[in-house]
Amino acid sequence: MNNFRYRPKDNYIYEANWEQLYILTEHWKSNLLFYNVDLKFLHHLIDKYFLFISKKENIDNVQDIEISLLKLDNICDSLLESIDLHLHHIAELIDDPFLSDSPKFRKEHEQLEDNIAQFVKDFRKNRKDVFKISEHLIKSEELVSQLNVLSK
Repeated sequence: MNNFRYRPKDNYIYEANWEQLYILTEHWKSNLLFYNVDLKFLHHLIDKYFLFISKKENIDNVQDIEISLLKLDNICDSLLESIDLHLHHIAELIDDPFLSDSPKFRKEHEQLEDNIAQFVKDFRKNRKDVFKISEHLIKSEELVSQLNVLSK
C-alpha cells in the first residue's frame, strides 16, 4: 500500500516548530483545494456522459460513482474546515507556545494528516473509477449509436 503522507520524515510532526507545521498544513490545504476543483471536474464529466446514457446498467454504475463523489465532496469540505481551524490554532501557538498541550496537539496534527492521506487514496480510486466508467460509456454508447444509425 502506498504512503500518501506529506511530511518530510517520520518524527517531523513531533520535532518541527510551529512555523514549520503551519507551512506543512498550508501545503495540505493547497492540495485539498486542488482536489476540490478536480472533484468538480469529475462531477462535470459524469454529468456530461449521463445525458447520453441509454442502458440501465450504465445509469446504475454512474449513479454509484456519483454517490461516492458526493461523499468525497463532503469529506473534502470537512477536511478543509478542519485545516482552517488547525491553522488558526497553530497561529495562536506561534504567538504563545504555552497555550496548549503540545504532544496532544501534535497527535491531532498527525491524525489530520492520516485523514488527508485516506482522502487522497479514496479520491484516486474514485477518479480511476470515473475514467473507467467514462471510457466504458463512450465505447458502449457509441456502439448503440452506430447500431441506431445502421437500423435507420
